[in-house]
Amino acid sequence: MARYRDSVCKLCRREGEKLFLKGNRCLSTKCSFERKSYIPGQHGQTRRRRISNFGLQLREKQKIKRMYGILEKQFRTYFAKADQMKGETGTNLMQILEQRLDNVVYRLGFAPSHAASRQLVAHRHLMVNGRTVNIPSFLVSPGDEIRVREKSRKMDSILDSIRRVKGDLDLPWLELDKAKMKGTFIAVPDRDQMNIEVNERLVVELYSK
Repeated sequence: MARYRDSVCKLCRREGEKLFLKGNRCLSTKCSFERKSYIPGQHGQTRRRRISNFGLQLREKQKIKRMYGILEKQFRTYFAKADQMKGETGTNLMQILEQRLDNVVYRLGFAPSHAASRQLVAHRHLMVNGRTVNIPSFLVSPGDEIRVREKSRKMDSILDSIRRVKGDLDLPWLELDKAKMKGTFIAVPDRDQMNIEVNERLVVELYSK
């Protein structure tokens, strides 16, 4: 399977904003974006030409892919599915991405980043409705219960991540029980409930050409 092996901090610098790909490190002074907010590469600090409409659309697509840790082929599959659904294609796309199991695990606070949550799922540390699921792209449905397996509840990485969750989740489509290390996917979120600064309409324009 294809995999990005370079520094993920370069991805944030390329998009010109923090994508929080390294979890809590992005909130600390060690974050390289704070020290090098310019585009990576030897010409990163030089003045750049005005970006075209196609460039804006491409950058928005790349930003969404990198936020959720998805490669091009899978992203196109999600877009095709969103395009066949009722409603706005861009909103459908974002809702599908939010339903991915690795994303739900991250939103619940069981992992500090999307990459870490993907690893937890792949290593069979999570259960959905009482069954172990090791497919990060598994789409969660309303009413599904996601919990940490009994044998995995003493893992330092999971415990440290859950301790960082202060109070209740500020996500109305998710419910978390920290004591039992479980969460419930209540409903598919509306677009205005997602605190994600992206313009998915640019992606729709890009793929509609």
